[in-house]
Amino acid sequence: MFDQIYNFMALSETLFTGGMPTVDQMKAAAQEGVQTVINVAPHDVPHALPNEPELVTSLGMRYINIPVNWNTPSRDGLDKFMDAMDEHKERKILVHCEANFRASAFVSMYRILREGWKSEDALEIMHKIWDEDAYPVWKMFIEDTLKRSREGS
Repeated sequence: MFDQIYNFMALSETLFTGGMPTVDQMKAAAQEGVQTVINVAPHDVPHALPNEPELVTSLGMRYINIPVNWNTPSRDGLDKFMDAMDEHKERKILVHCEANFRASAFVSMYRILREGWKSEDALEIMHKIWDEDAYPVWKMFIEDTLKRSREGS
């Protein structure tokens, strides 16, 4: 059930990404030992889980929401996400959004900027779900963020 979340990806034994889970899938995530849920979608997206913060905490997991507007991804949102990932890196984490586009992009950027992955390796995993070339705002965001990090700003 947990692995049936829309566009689900198990990236390691402790890191998972996916689209918007259902209530039953969130319960299954808890049963699978997920300890932290990071939602990078705003709460008003289609198919958003009603009362997601309350549901997640009632299942014994930590809930973090970093609402990233699809049309205006920001470095501030990415930085908050990366800080949350660092804070919880010893835990089992589910990162989700609406369709696993924002989530997979932010996890890829985290791996590049904080864990030292090669860009092509991290983005190759994201490309199993989607390609930023189809979304100019995201293509520019990813390229600009990586360029600035190489320049040290």
